[in-house]
Amino acid sequence: MPRTREHTLTLPVTGTTPDAVTLTDAERDELIALASGVLAAGPALIDEPAWLDTVRDASAMLPRRILSELRRFRHDAGPDAVLLLRNVPVVASDPLPETPSVPGSVERVPAVASALVTAAMMQLGEVIAYRSEKTGALVQNVVPVPGSENSQSNAGSVLLELHVENAFHDNKPDYVGLLCVREDATGDAKLCTSSIRRALPLLSERTVAVLAAPRFLTEPPPSFGGLNSVTPAHPILVGDLEDPNILVDFAATHPLDDEAAAAMSELREALMRTMSALALRVGDLAVVDNRLAVHGRTSFTPRYDGQDRWLHRVYAHLDHRRSRVDRKGGGAVLD
Repeated sequence: MPRTREHTLTLPVTGTTPDAVTLTDAERDELIALASGVLAAGPALIDEPAWLDTVRDASAMLPRRILSELRRFRHDAGPDAVLLLRNVPVVASDPLPETPSVPGSVERVPAVASALVTAAMMQLGEVIAYRSEKTGALVQNVVPVPGSENSQSNAGSVLLELHVENAFHDNKPDYVGLLCVREDATGDAKLCTSSIRRALPLLSERTVAVLAAPRFLTEPPPSFGGLNSVTPAHPILVGDLEDPNILVDFAATHPLDDEAAAAMSELREALMRTMSALALRVGDLAVVDNRLAVHGRTSFTPRYDGQDRWLHRVYAHLDHRRSRVDRKGGGAVLD
């Protein structure tokens, strides 16, 4: 199913900014020591099977306040469904390398930033990846790629529509972690998030009923390469309609009839009215509850000079048994 929508709108922002937890210098020092221990003890490559074992053990040693914040978020993601940890170290003393700009960019060699974002996500569930997305790498780079400017993917730089991560997949992530390694120097690139908990009161009763019916199809994102299949017809609002989950990608979800299209349009408007936008700074770790919130990004102009915006992305889900059928050999990578 081709993607024919235009993505040239400027996203209005009237929502509140999620509360941030800023790490102290002492907590930063603890994290650098923890990451250094992982790098010394762990495998040479992130995607070796023992990597997650090493980081899982280390994650239990995160500073107490961080453990508390992550556990509280896991229990209840709150009205915004986003947790923001600030001042996370991304390097120890070595200089930060240039921002990569190749297609399918991922992290292979362990470093401070990749160790810490993985350790934090381990406290929310099991870290996973997808074989068809960036070769199944556990730590992926979100960077602009020359020639991909108009892509509705992590490699693009046009407005990235609000979406649930991998909404088409039966075992989508429950959480998406985005650690800013290098910020956008212009400040134009902003992470946009919006929660169905904020948007639901703005929807009519009829719209909620339509969104809760299997009247929508969702296709995979471009980052999954040659996959052209779509999901079976599904609802956008799932579960208890007093506090539902959301399952939509406004670049890839297609209504099956006119009433479904109108309901989807009303939902998008409500999400935009309650949306927040944040220019991530170096050391900002934004964790999005992928069941309750959609996220996207405003447009920006890359320079491709080695200093462009650079995020590490890591997925986690709560129920590892749920996805066992998709994980050959019981590993962390889903088909």
